[in-house]
Amino acid sequence: MRVFLSFVAMVIVAGLASVPGAQVRSDRRPPAEPSGADQTAPVASLIDHIIAREREESEIISTYHPIAETYVQVFKKKRNQAPLLARDYYYLGQTELSVSKPLGYHSMLTAQDQLPKRGFVDQGFKPLGFVHMIYIDRQGFDRQHYSFQYVRREFLGDIRCVVLDVKPLPNSGIGRFYGRIWAEDQNYTVVRFNGVYLPVQHSGYSSHFDSWRLNVQPYLWLPAYTFAEEMDLKIHEPEIKYINDLDRLRFKAQTRFWGYNLKDSIHEQEFTDLTVQSPAGLEDRSAGRQEHDQSPLEAQREWQSQAENNVLSALERSGLLAPSAQLEKTLDGVVNNLEVTNNLDIEPAVRCRVLTTSTFDLFVVGHVIVVSRGLLDVLPDEATLATILAQELGEIAISKTTAERYGFSDIVQVPSLAALKRFSFKLSEREREASSEKAVAFLRNSPYKDNLASAGLFLKQFQYDSRILRALVAPHLGDRLYVASELTSIAPELQPGSLHQVAALPLGARIKLDPWSDEMDLIKSKPTVLASAGEKMPLEVTPFMPYLTRYANQNPSEQPAKVAREESVSPSPRPPDK
Repeated sequence: MRVFLSFVAMVIVAGLASVPGAQVRSDRRPPAEPSGADQTAPVASLIDHIIAREREESEIISTYHPIAETYVQVFKKKRNQAPLLARDYYYLGQTELSVSKPLGYHSMLTAQDQLPKRGFVDQGFKPLGFVHMIYIDRQGFDRQHYSFQYVRREFLGDIRCVVLDVKPLPNSGIGRFYGRIWAEDQNYTVVRFNGVYLPVQHSGYSSHFDSWRLNVQPYLWLPAYTFAEEMDLKIHEPEIKYINDLDRLRFKAQTRFWGYNLKDSIHEQEFTDLTVQSPAGLEDRSAGRQEHDQSPLEAQREWQSQAENNVLSALERSGLLAPSAQLEKTLDGVVNNLEVTNNLDIEPAVRCRVLTTSTFDLFVVGHVIVVSRGLLDVLPDEATLATILAQELGEIAISKTTAERYGFSDIVQVPSLAALKRFSFKLSEREREASSEKAVAFLRNSPYKDNLASAGLFLKQFQYDSRILRALVAPHLGDRLYVASELTSIAPELQPGSLHQVAALPLGARIKLDPWSDEMDLIKSKPTVLASAGEKMPLEVTPFMPYLTRYANQNPSEQPAKVAREESVSPSPRPPDK
């Protein structure tokens, strides 16, 4: 009987092993760490695939000219004290990434905006240095210059990655990367790398950075975010020693990249979808209908709408304005709440759009309220958002539109680099005060009337930090955020040490920007309980930690890009048409 039962057990085990559904799934579980001589070949092959794929990735990146935005916050420290914010700097420009030329950068800011905010001769920061952080090594990422050490497998969001430590070999040259890389395990594209360029030269300085790439199209990963930080970096250049005391440089910087697909405008997409009908099937709209000319008021409103659309299209072509999406509908809903409760009937209808930039910008184009991504990022609640939008709604209610000149299409035909230099939507001080008074009246009749203390608290935080963060709060197209005394007077005192008071959020807390389409959406994250007052970080720069996913609309039948040199007869894949 024991022999028979043993035989039955063996048959059952063998049967289960042959059934696919009975096998233990291991696709989401890290494999065993490579060890022993028998694992040397697989690891070596893995490294070769990553090196080849990174070479292809550098070639693909070089075919694009994305917009790069860098925002830097510099900290000062006195002995036995924690670092405190001291000043900030802002850079915005279009990149030149061709592999056959040195890296290029063309500023989109006006000459006045590029000057240091406190009279220094040289900021000590070079925007091109932050752009360089999208590459591990632009020229020599290979076995001749680096050693590689397998670490483990790890998930970044939904993407399972192979993690390797990378070190430059002795005498391999200057500017080599030293740190860690994450390569997704399907095509071995490096999606994140974290480290520093070595050695630090005597005539300059380097900094640690964390660089991320996103899957923006099928099998296409492009640079999206870079975070740089240094809290105790010794500097050698005499012209930047005055940045802070103790001859140390302490800073945090966020760099964002977008505008990869600017050449494929929405208008070209609409033309692609256009269906041309036979003239025989068309009906003349005027047949049998009474003529109806527009009244002078209707004509004026039509001209105003034309001017609005001309400006919005020009800013969108430049990569400075996000395409209209779900986020704008959220803003429109808040504006509608203000209009309904105040019995406002504004024609043409008021709508909202969002700038792609981080600096705090707020203005009106006709009946369109435009607010920057950076300003939306730091707002703590809906009542504060309503306060910001009410300020611009007040401007629409009391002032005559200043956008009429943009009804002429030739005025808005501006190059991308000149958009910030050509457009301006600033008000006089008298108009700003009048619109603010109107905004306060709107808010007191609105559904947000019982929560205006939080809006006043935000304005207090803004007023306090604007003395230091001059680059962040300086608008480039519109007006600086107006601080209404009626709201700050009802707000409690700022309590930096309190865990129960959050006056403003860190940068990047609300909005995420798609680097391919330039569309924006709200970040979906769970509420986080503060562990200490130091975690509040109002208006401050923080690291990027995106949840990586693969492109949602991939065609399963589409084949991934071939890895270079996997087959001697296979050419390097060309990047997808832009």
